Amino acid sequence: MASIHQEQTIDLGPEQVWDAVRDVGALHTRLVAGFVTDCRLDGEARIVNFADGMTARELIVDVDDNQRRLCWAAVGAPLKHHNASLQVLAECEGHSRVVWIADLLPHEFAPTVEAMMVQGLAAMKRTLEA
Repeated sequence: MASIHQEQTIDLGPEQVWDAVRDVGALHTRLVAGFVTDCRLDGEARIVNFADGMTARELIVDVDDNQRRLCWAAVGAPLKHHNASLQVLAECEGHSRVVWIADLLPHEFAPTVEAMMVQGLAAMKRTLEA
């Protein structure tokens, strides 16, 4: 199984970053504007439309306010398995570190998913620091 780990420092306190992350239906407006163009809730899942035209159904597994950690699983082809987590950690005063980890199969999708994670974190930094 491919496992991808990416991190990004954000010049905003962890409470503010977490408030946007935990708002799972507002990716396109509060967290990663431009990278995600639309997001709507569908029961315990969200339907995410990406700027590149891709659409994903993501089951929300857990929103942990104590650990400031969100966990989700993308379901459906072309991936046989995908689970991810995003955790917001406190850095020095007024700064956060976001840690995004994804595990997926088949392996050959790892470069595509990793590129999306890098783009997503860059969009997150732009959106939250604006």
